[in-house]
Amino acid sequence: MADAITPPVSDRICKHMNDDHADAVLIYAQKFGDATSATAATMKSIDINGMNLEATVDGQNTPVRVSFERPLADAKDAHHRLVEMLKQVKQ
Repeated sequence: MADAITPPVSDRICKHMNDDHADAVLIYAQKFGDATSATAATMKSIDINGMNLEATVDGQNTPVRVSFERPLADAKDAHHRLVEMLKQVKQ
């Protein structure tokens, strides 16, 4: 079974996303967090109901909450959901 989304798991996911997929994090802020004019974003935390981002909007750091359509089951589900969200944008 995959890891539950505990604070250490959230930290691991955020580090991976910020280090390796910064472009995807920006897309989440712009398309799912209504921060359409964001020029950068970082993932601060993720939980079963959504993710907390910090986006740069008009030169200001702005908190952005992106809620998921349904709660996540675990870390593996988080991976699948984040990929699914990108696919939705690219369609």
